[in-house]
Amino acid sequence: MLKVENLHLYYGDAQALSDVSLNVPDGEIVAIVGANGAGKSSLIRTLAGIEKPAQGTITFDGQDITGQPSYKVCELGLGQVAEGRQIFPSMTIKENLEMGAVINRGRAHAERNFERATTIFPRLKERLDQAAGTLSGGEQQMLAIGRCLMGEPKMIMFDEPSLGLAPALVQEVFQVIHRLNDEGITVVLVEQNVAVSLKMANHAYVLENGHMVMEGTGESLLNDDRVRQAYLGL
Repeated sequence: MLKVENLHLYYGDAQALSDVSLNVPDGEIVAIVGANGAGKSSLIRTLAGIEKPAQGTITFDGQDITGQPSYKVCELGLGQVAEGRQIFPSMTIKENLEMGAVINRGRAHAERNFERATTIFPRLKERLDQAAGTLSGGEQQMLAIGRCLMGEPKMIMFDEPSLGLAPALVQEVFQVIHRLNDEGITVVLVEQNVAVSLKMANHAYVLENGHMVMEGTGESLLNDDRVRQAYLGL
């Protein structure tokens, strides 16, 4: 569903991504792991159309989306749950969800997707008129995922979904990601929680200093001594 070939990204003179390539098959969970500053968020932002690469190609669902603006990428069905949630704090939960359906793709089935999002996250349904900024971090993450679902994505890129959450809520968020994948949504998971990511993933990549340095099944990387020493402290 997603193919990235020889991607290069610069911020001014500083190179953030160098010759990055990866494949995300339809229906799978693909993890991208790495330390802080490895380039994970830069990669997600480039795939989402927020950053423009200097070189390389990005193909999504058979269409070349290299350098396309983010609204066009969203219309094709490539959704993103950004690091730090990025909700609208002064707007209500309901208004935040409705914002997810402003693209044509989401508008056509807004009512159905609203029911889906509030069924997956019943806590949101209970307080639709509450200001989003008053929610806990975990609830805000649920809202960010629900808002993404309103756009009817074929694929969702999750950027650090467990960041800043209590352990119990981390487990709940990962269960939701599994559920969405079981329902047919392809997932790209960018996470510092390497052990959980690799356990979930069909396939995984290790990003270091803007370079892809390893790839394999989630299980094979989880059992790789280099990965265990560098990221799991084992």
